[in-house]
Amino acid sequence: MAASASGLSTTSFIGASVRPFLHKGSGDALRPRSLPANAFPNRGVVRGPRSELEITHLQDNTSSRASSISVLEQLKVSAADRYMKERSSIAVIGLSVHTAPVEMREKLAVPEAQWPRAIGELCSLNHIEEAAVLSTCNRMEIYVVALSWHRGIREVTEWMSKTSGIPVSELRQHLFMLRDTDATRHLFQVSAGLDSLVLGEGQILAQVKQVVKVGQGGRGLGKNVDRLFKDAITAGKRVRTETNIASGAVSVSSAAVELSLMKIPNSQSLSARMLVIGAGKMGKLVIKHLAAKGCKKVVVVNRSVERVDAIREEIKEIEIIYRPFSEMLSSAAEADVVFTSTASDTPLFMKEDVEALPQVSDLVGGLRLFLDISVPRNVGSCVSGVESARVYNVDDLKEVVEANKEDRLRKAMDAEAIIIEELKRFEAWRDSLETVPTIKKLRSYADRIRAAELEKCFQKIGEDALTKKIRRAVDDLSNGIVNKLLHGPLQHLRCDGSDSRTLDETLENMHALNRMFSLDTEKSIIEQKIKAKVEKAQN
Repeated sequence: MAASASGLSTTSFIGASVRPFLHKGSGDALRPRSLPANAFPNRGVVRGPRSELEITHLQDNTSSRASSISVLEQLKVSAADRYMKERSSIAVIGLSVHTAPVEMREKLAVPEAQWPRAIGELCSLNHIEEAAVLSTCNRMEIYVVALSWHRGIREVTEWMSKTSGIPVSELRQHLFMLRDTDATRHLFQVSAGLDSLVLGEGQILAQVKQVVKVGQGGRGLGKNVDRLFKDAITAGKRVRTETNIASGAVSVSSAAVELSLMKIPNSQSLSARMLVIGAGKMGKLVIKHLAAKGCKKVVVVNRSVERVDAIREEIKEIEIIYRPFSEMLSSAAEADVVFTSTASDTPLFMKEDVEALPQVSDLVGGLRLFLDISVPRNVGSCVSGVESARVYNVDDLKEVVEANKEDRLRKAMDAEAIIIEELKRFEAWRDSLETVPTIKKLRSYADRIRAAELEKCFQKIGEDALTKKIRRAVDDLSNGIVNKLLHGPLQHLRCDGSDSRTLDETLENMHALNRMFSLDTEKSIIEQKIKAKVEKAQN
């Protein structure tokens, strides 16, 4: 985390800056504004610019559900004009390893089995239309489509506080929030591994996929959020395929495993006999990386069996064989590659110890490899003089790590270009949705005129002369005329969103048709949204 000019902490990542949800007085533009005291009065008449609705006093014993419905009805009258001025916002509110300690992330974490429940609760909030939860060990992020940006943010923040037991004032110190383009870009970067502790790591992409899978199995994510996450998956796949950003070790333990496999002939790399001395944090990571590379068996030497048993329970992809410390030299005699990661103050292997070990097979290169990732060193410097062995220490591995980090940063710049492409596609798709209500309203408008004129025609013909054949012929004729007249305007309202020029023209055509035919689609949209929220509350 870096300090901003104002002294406030910010979290930076490729292509954007995530700013924590600030206290009052330290960036009020970033926090949701409070509702005015008279926003939702319990008595009297609420007058809007287009209509008025008398709201009776809410009794003290009114249920919370009825109260929510009443608030929504008031919202429909008093706030419709305000919400019609802008479309619903896509927002992300959350915290990550970059902004919050693990103790706070643990309290906010939502297990995968509870994601559908969380989505349901979020969508029941007054100003939230769609929602998705991305909860991992490193982040807890909520993506929503909000009717009102400020009120939606406030409601989600209060929900997070309620479910975690953390006061809102404390949450705000660690939360970040992003809107529309910035929110979309952030998810694409997360999916691509650009916001991970290890740049380009692949696990997060699988977790983003799981959000879509869980959403499809339950009540669904909603049209906008579903498309948002699917496009994020596409961006993540493209980044990994086209930049190969995940290649190259970026930690000492992964570098040790990668280097050992590089030094062994390819045909024997996975069958080489592996020995890990020390079952602490670094030893565990070595075992995890060996398993990830496809190794099937490893011998672990440790002073106690309990830690090895715990690792065996966690990492099931590889067979782990325990040996006590007293069998360290005999275990090394049977190994082709030896990883050392203990806290010993004195070397475990000296020159005479290694010289006494039997020669390894020529199939694995004829040299016993020692990868010492301990400080102080577990393998004495004198071992470097043994012809049958090769020793690599932390300094050797750090060079590999730094080179790989620089390479990944270069690839991250290429990844950002891919993300921008996918971002444009998503935003063009979302922009193109604006024409759908106009298409429906124009078709409905034309059908109403057709039906009215058709009825007049039938009355003039008279029931005596109006046979079924004539009725069908006239009906088909009117349908044909309407379809041909609407064909041109409707074609100019349709686009796939891939051409920005065509999209701009389409939106201009949409506004022109709205004015010419008084379609007022924006009011229709907000009324539909409010109606959906009321029906949801009633159910």
